[in-house]
Amino acid sequence: MAKSAGIHHITGIAGEPRRHVAFYTRTLGLRMVKKTVNFDDPGTWHLYYGNETGAPGTALTFFIWDAMAKGRQGTGQAIETAFAIPEGSIGYWTARLAEQGVAREPPERRFGETVLALRDPNGLSLALAGTKAAAALPGWSNGDVPAEHAIRGFHGITLWVEDPAPTAALMADVFGFAPAGREGKRHRFTSSGGPLGTVVDLHETAGVASGQFGLGTLHHVAFRAANDADQREMASRVRQLGLQPTDQIDRQYFRSVYFREPGGVLFEIATDDPGFTRDEPKESLGTALKLPPWYEERRAAIEKALPPLA
Repeated sequence: MAKSAGIHHITGIAGEPRRHVAFYTRTLGLRMVKKTVNFDDPGTWHLYYGNETGAPGTALTFFIWDAMAKGRQGTGQAIETAFAIPEGSIGYWTARLAEQGVAREPPERRFGETVLALRDPNGLSLALAGTKAAAALPGWSNGDVPAEHAIRGFHGITLWVEDPAPTAALMADVFGFAPAGREGKRHRFTSSGGPLGTVVDLHETAGVASGQFGLGTLHHVAFRAANDADQREMASRVRQLGLQPTDQIDRQYFRSVYFREPGGVLFEIATDDPGFTRDEPKESLGTALKLPPWYEERRAAIEKALPPLA
């Protein structure tokens, strides 16, 4: 049975593009690995941040909808993106976030790990989790954050669901995630597929109002499929659970299938290939606007309509 190696990418909604880019590339030290447009709304940026190559398990992406109203966190949403950093880097990041004036919570312990919770300029919930696995992975630096303290990729994602049981069953049946403990209303599930993006926390939210998409919220969470065959197998198991996955959609840098999981969160199954180096070399990732072939003839008009990032 095909199993997911974990989270492929996570996509959010943001505004204030200049401030947004500065926060993720300068304050957090992530690499901009792709500048493209929303394929369904080409007047909108779709920006990708990650490690040196934006490898699966590291890519946080955003639709820049500056005119959209602020969203509301609630039941049926992916809420908090947690990044993996080395255990010994918690002190560095505590000081850095304070120096940068970033809204944050005091360090807390979750499942034996120290976690720093913070918010981005649009109010999106983020966290930095100190892990042993992160220290064994190479860090990438653009000069703002030293490589030894750099974010390595995803630790995991927190979903707010009214009843964790149906979502937990799907995580096991479709993606191969297994129970890994419970702390209060937080139920943890993990994948053994790789060092990054292997944690999904289901936060029980009975009685909490439904969330509303908007600035400062997450749009969807994508899980990894090694190839098209594994993706088809996972989609078939989704159908067997009575859910309705879409047909495969070509996103240029991966191929996608979407569906709503039982708790209401939008899930995606994304292939690991071909990756972000398909249309620009590793050395210059994220430096030029890349458009899918069907928009190239409209490049001049699209470039004119997009808000500046720098």
